[in-house]
Amino acid sequence: MSSNKEKRSPLEVLGPGLVTGAADDDPSGIGTYSQVGAQFGYGLAWTMFFGFPLLASIQAICARIGATTGRGIAQNLRRYYPRWVLRIALGLLLIANVINIGADLGAMGAVLALIVPGPVLLYTALFGLISVGLEVFLSYSRYERILKWTTLSLFAYVGVVFVADVPWETALLDIVVPHFSFDRDHAMALVAIFGTTISPYLFFWQAGQEVEEQHRRHIKPLHVSPRRAGQELKRIRTDTLVGMAFSHLTALFIIVATAATLNANGVTDIQSAAQAAEALRPIAGDFAFALFAVGIIGTGLLAVPILAGSAAYAMSETFGWVEGLDRKPREAKAFYGAIAAATLGGVALNGVNVDPMRALYWTAVINGLLAPPLMVVTMLIARNRKVMGDLAISGWLEFGGWLSTAVMWVVAAVFLLS
Repeated sequence: MSSNKEKRSPLEVLGPGLVTGAADDDPSGIGTYSQVGAQFGYGLAWTMFFGFPLLASIQAICARIGATTGRGIAQNLRRYYPRWVLRIALGLLLIANVINIGADLGAMGAVLALIVPGPVLLYTALFGLISVGLEVFLSYSRYERILKWTTLSLFAYVGVVFVADVPWETALLDIVVPHFSFDRDHAMALVAIFGTTISPYLFFWQAGQEVEEQHRRHIKPLHVSPRRAGQELKRIRTDTLVGMAFSHLTALFIIVATAATLNANGVTDIQSAAQAAEALRPIAGDFAFALFAVGIIGTGLLAVPILAGSAAYAMSETFGWVEGLDRKPREAKAFYGAIAAATLGGVALNGVNVDPMRALYWTAVINGLLAPPLMVVTMLIARNRKVMGDLAISGWLEFGGWLSTAVMWVVAAVFLLS
């Protein structure tokens, strides 16, 4: 049993929040941010600055639910709310996640084919098998370390910015001063950005990982062991703020890099993350291309297992299956089977004639429409004293959660009206 004054290294403190934040910049997200930078230049860069506290608030609340109750989002929905709410949320989450997995794997396969010429579908399938193998056959402690180190791949996009010729005065002005045109292109871009950034799979994953952390460290949920609450909530706050800041800074660097290279040279239509990487080569050179390409593969290896894992957590909590990456495969067959099925479903999507950008578009739309009602229910759970006891959220965290929820409702309305 861990002591009340348990000392942890900085790398140990940074866990679920860091990994969740880094996974937010998956290959499909990179494609979205690249298209935004190519199409609008620096004009929508402010969304990253504006969106950081929104994502940090709702993710901290999800982490707090997991740490306090010892249960994930879906299991709390199952216990305290009508079953139809959970079933609708689960159905939409599974659809969005499988499409997202397919798009991410396809982007990774396409990028590898640019570096090592070969069949894209084969590369896509290999990446899918690697992702499943990592989750199923590695112990949770080793798998967690791999996920943490994989986040370093995001620094590739920092390198691209310093290779590009960025007019920093213009870029910084657009980052801190919001401006928006109420036309269809801007509306669609706004939905894509927030649908990509504030995604329901992140809610399920971070809450589930807090439960995994309790199992790994052999500690009880905070509602059972409230004396540890101060220490644990401080860790969650630090972990989430660092993780979401990392996520938004990376996304900002992608927008700035593609604005300074692609948009500045008249390239305004990007169909995928792989195309964004290839388009950089004649403009910013082979080094920028290599950095961008390596980043896509690295973030994909991080994000695909998380997308599949969040789907498996949601299904297991819904149907009462034994769950957890700390479990042996024979102990949680349905849980690991769900991971494999979601991943292989994503691989299969690449074998049919599906427009990848249309698939990504509808993923962002589903995420953008699923997030607002799910955020409302999450907020109701987090402030419900029957669920959270004395650790129910209040003050600035509650304000930030409701603000992020309201913004996502506005974004959904903008999409529907456009």
